Amino acid sequence: MIEIIPYTQDQAAAWNDFVARSKNGTFLFHRYYMDYHADRFQDHSLMFFKDGKLYAVLPANRRDDTLFTHQGLTYGGLVMGMETTTVHVMEAFELLNGYLRQEGIGTVVYKAIPWIYHVVPAEEPLYAIHRTCHYRLLERDISSSIVIGRQLPWKKDRRHGLRVARDCGIEVRFTDDYASFWTILEENLRTKHGVAPVHSLSEMLLLRSRFPQNILLAGAFLDGGMVAGCVVYLTPQVVHTQYIASTPEGKRIGAVNAIIALLAGSFPNHLYMDFGKSTEAHSDILNPNLLYQKEGFGARAVCYDTYQWTL
Repeated sequence: MIEIIPYTQDQAAAWNDFVARSKNGTFLFHRYYMDYHADRFQDHSLMFFKDGKLYAVLPANRRDDTLFTHQGLTYGGLVMGMETTTVHVMEAFELLNGYLRQEGIGTVVYKAIPWIYHVVPAEEPLYAIHRTCHYRLLERDISSSIVIGRQLPWKKDRRHGLRVARDCGIEVRFTDDYASFWTILEENLRTKHGVAPVHSLSEMLLLRSRFPQNILLAGAFLDGGMVAGCVVYLTPQVVHTQYIASTPEGKRIGAVNAIIALLAGSFPNHLYMDFGKSTEAHSDILNPNLLYQKEGFGARAVCYDTYQWTL
């Protein structure tokens, strides 16, 4: 029998331990990561118990009468233990819908965890949604990923950029100089898009202090000064490029190409490098220039799907 219990802070240790042992969880679902911006969201995370044992957890927040999984995360959805099976996940979703109705929730917006982040196959929720929820595909964002160790050849302009960077004497290495990188990043986003980074510098430093093995910064330096950088999130299987930015000089000499070459060779025990989404406006707009850059490194499409259903 499955029972649903709302998450409370006194259950953080049990939650975090379960995520660490799950088949599709990453450090983004750790409460120390999720709760850094707890003031922005009304948390409505749920814990699923089967025969008294924690069986799955659902990171979620509530806004009015809608449940999101989770608005503060790149991806979300049901995090499951290794023993989780399809029939029981279907039961969990049937119970979930009934529970949410009782809570006065009328709509669910469900982000799926992309399959490249699964330690073992974990798409039981997708079948359960198909069978138990009158859903529609709300968004299908396109990301671009490399299979590490089986990388497709770089396009000619990417190879040329790497040669230019090396000829100019670019030094690439991992660094803790987040302040210099954030200056570059903020200027890039302000001038190109009129926005600020999702994370402030202080927030990123906080998260870095909490997850030093999972959050790294690779920098490209010319004459000792940073000209480009990339913040990467390391999960059990994926090297995810969270932020990439370059100064005008760094762009001129192809500094980012040298950083990607560093990253591609630094994590042989990971399976994928994920460059993130190239879509905007809830997946309705494709940024072809951004996609071209990623595909130039040999990356190919992985979809990030979001589903919606009414209770």
